[in-house]
Amino acid sequence: MNKNLLFAADTNTEEVIISDSPKGSNKVNFIERIGRNDSEMLYNAVVTLSSITKATNFDVTIFKAMDKVCQMIYAKHKENL
Repeated sequence: MNKNLLFAADTNTEEVIISDSPKGSNKVNFIERIGRNDSEMLYNAVVTLSSITKATNFDVTIFKAMDKVCQMIYAKHKENL
């Protein structure tokens, strides 16, 4: 995959915002929004990913592992459409 997927949780609308960023670029491209009702597992994973970034004892290894989980769940979600 040439692009890095980025995930954000919009807790107001209960949606996951998926974007990508070409490797080596600062540009971020919006891909889609997925509602919590459409993939609750992805929404919960992204909320967890976001909470990891806010931890006072932030651990990049844990962050990267959770990001991989989000990537896998998103890929599975796309397969099932």
